[in-house]
Amino acid sequence: MVLHEPKRSLELRDVPKPKPGKGQLLVRVSTCAVCRTDLHVVDAELPDPKLPLILGHQIVGQVEEIGEENSNFAIGDRVGIPWLGWTDGDCAYCRSGRENLCDNAGFTGYTVDGGYAEFTVADARYCFHLPDRYDDVEVAPLLCAGLIGYRSYRKTGDARRLGIYGFGNAAHLIAQIAIYEGRELFVFTRSGDKATQQAARELGAVWAGGSDEMPPERLGAAIIFASVGPLVPAALRALAKGGIIVCGGIHMTDIPSFPYVDLWEERVITSVANLTRGDGDEFFEIASRVPVKTNTETFPLEKANTALDRFRAGQLSATAVLTIGR
Repeated sequence: MVLHEPKRSLELRDVPKPKPGKGQLLVRVSTCAVCRTDLHVVDAELPDPKLPLILGHQIVGQVEEIGEENSNFAIGDRVGIPWLGWTDGDCAYCRSGRENLCDNAGFTGYTVDGGYAEFTVADARYCFHLPDRYDDVEVAPLLCAGLIGYRSYRKTGDARRLGIYGFGNAAHLIAQIAIYEGRELFVFTRSGDKATQQAARELGAVWAGGSDEMPPERLGAAIIFASVGPLVPAALRALAKGGIIVCGGIHMTDIPSFPYVDLWEERVITSVANLTRGDGDEFFEIASRVPVKTNTETFPLEKANTALDRFRAGQLSATAVLTIGR
């Protein structure tokens, strides 16, 4: 499924089978989960995508061919391919252990072709062996909603009272880890969304309400997964002294102004960019131990536009996962 121009539907096309270069894997794609970032690319909210482009960065498949100079994978291995697809390994960020901030990084399904296809190639350094306990559909959402959510969660430190604004795919996954680790979880949804609030309480949240409400206790930290800028000052007002707000999305609408007193007393606002391989190794280990459960709805590859349209309209109650060659 090919994007030729932003704000247009993807087109089903036959394209040449890619060939793996040095250090790359050719992967026969089994599943690819749909991410909100895919919508941001299609809707022109992220600048300068590779065009034409094959979207998709939550890819599960099997190694079919190996480029030279690789020993971490074998033909037939199941692999996961995430958003961070390549780094130069030499810039100041890479050399200081912050490869997620690499100046020259390549991103799967954005600057390099992704997984809305039968085959894709990927840099073997940035592929993951996946936990055996998950099948191909179940594990796909862990490759972005899980990984980026986990990085966001770890940036909250040891805060006991954790707020989550926007209870979508990433929040649902990370909430399970937070509860497993003994955090008190406070969930904020759209005002009046009683069904999602009830689902959060059933998962283990101690409180759930609208994003325009104040929690019964001040929060030690909050993660904002919804791409809604006005949630930042709202979360600041709910934060205790010294608390942190983590913005977990790659795109967010403009943040409105707010009085300095809401930020004072050493409150912090930070963002999360991409992921590191260390994040992935840690996350897959704890996800298997919890175990983190995913909630999915499958679509055949040719129905990718339907999945994206329903996602945009808020008509999905689970993570959309494209199934390829099934």
